[in-house]
Amino acid sequence: MPTGAAGHTPAGKKAVASAHKIGYNRADPMGKRDAAMAKIFDIADFSAPELDVYARLTENQLVNRADPANALFIAESPLVIGRALDAGCVPVSFLMERRHIDGKARDILARCPADIPVYAAELDVLTQLTGFHLTRGMLCAMRRPALPEVAALCANAARVAVLENVMNPTNIGAIFRSAAALGVDAVLLTSAGSDPLYRRAVRVSMGTVFQVPWTYLPADADWQETLHALGFQTAAMALRDDSLRIDDKRLRAVPRLAIVLGTEGDGLASNTIAACDYTVRIPMTHGVDSLNVAAASAVAFYQLALLRGRDT
Repeated sequence: MPTGAAGHTPAGKKAVASAHKIGYNRADPMGKRDAAMAKIFDIADFSAPELDVYARLTENQLVNRADPANALFIAESPLVIGRALDAGCVPVSFLMERRHIDGKARDILARCPADIPVYAAELDVLTQLTGFHLTRGMLCAMRRPALPEVAALCANAARVAVLENVMNPTNIGAIFRSAAALGVDAVLLTSAGSDPLYRRAVRVSMGTVFQVPWTYLPADADWQETLHALGFQTAAMALRDDSLRIDDKRLRAVPRLAIVLGTEGDGLASNTIAACDYTVRIPMTHGVDSLNVAAASAVAFYQLALLRGRDT
């Protein structure tokens, strides 16, 4: 894990020009606890190891598969960070514009552990030091939460989405946002697909990856059999001669339905489609025969999840 996860500055490094603490008075009308203290570090050198998590570690390095207990992800913007905190994610450190400490970050910092390190500078300094523009003003490194087992996740679910090898983090984020808005109870992913906690996926989802429960399907088992054993029928989103229109009443009447979406470009594997209980198509016009997987997910979730049980 990067040194910055502990908020410790090695001797001789110039990462911080100075450090001080800020606190919030209990008498504050916003109700901030007076014991909440954030340790602010003024950034002078972005090469310090405390900042590796923001500047140099790849997404795969953050996942830290060799040491999952110390795996991290990056949340961006007050909205997304707030939703991660609501979900119980543990913050490790912050990187932000100095003006946000007493502004947008005030409520966020009041919710965090005492002495959490906050690395700060003016926007132009951050841009110069980091090489990128911090468009939303703040980043937060957080510990990756443990994922639930499929059976536990689906125990009370009536509609779940299955993402088979969806590779693009932007699509993952958009699918989660639609799932949150349109009545999907959980999302299940194959291990070959993109990670919902990649920075771009988290950002595009607007933090809904922390609102919709999700986990990975077991790689060493037939996930269709797993879902059938849990009482789900499966619906493959695919173009086939025997497919049902997505507005078919029979689909909305299924008590527990898994909506299966495939990878960009190739879509679902042929053996996946063959094993599903239904094959479902979205009617289209102007000769268009397919939609981007994120767009298709929104249509499918609205019709099969949000309208579940309706006769019309």
